[in-house]
Amino acid sequence: FQSMQLGTERIQDIVTSLRNFSRLDEAEYKQVDIHAGIDSTLMILQNRLKPTPDGTGITIVKDYDTLPMVECYPGQLNQVFMNLIANSIDALEEYDSTRSLDEIKANPSTIRISTSRVGNHSVAVYIADNGPGMSETVRSHLFDPFFTTKPIGKGTGLGLSISYQIVTDKHRGKLECHSAPGEGAEFMIEIPIRQDRSESID
Repeated sequence: FQSMQLGTERIQDIVTSLRNFSRLDEAEYKQVDIHAGIDSTLMILQNRLKPTPDGTGITIVKDYDTLPMVECYPGQLNQVFMNLIANSIDALEEYDSTRSLDEIKANPSTIRISTSRVGNHSVAVYIADNGPGMSETVRSHLFDPFFTTKPIGKGTGLGLSISYQIVTDKHRGKLECHSAPGEGAEFMIEIPIRQDRSESID
């Protein structure tokens, strides 16, 4: 019975996370808790983060600031979180496939997610990994449609391009990537706390 109860609670958590993540019924701006969206995304991706029998896995470190409710398209913003975190997972998994178990244990794969308030009008979300990083040539093309460094069949090259449009066009924000070879990668999302309705958004 205890096992069944734990299983039921787990299913309930997943269903709640899926509902919070998709927000399919919300086509208008809503005031939401950004951290709840990130946590729902992590719940959905949990099976890709947990340790494997050989001792590898990805550690999530969260450093959340106290943030106000943010006016946004929740489903679209959660899709951005999904794309960026999954992108970091892909990079770390590929990196770990080239490292020995001793190297991985000495420097475990980690994704750090932090948030902060930017002045009085914006919030920022940082998603950083300690993977192999990337060259300036690759970094400068990250948000181009159909650009991908993944093997054929592994990626469409649209995830980061769509994320960029959601942040910049739909939310009048900024999406940037800072990286260098051997130094991991950090994505920064900055969006206004309140959206300006004086202009129409297509």
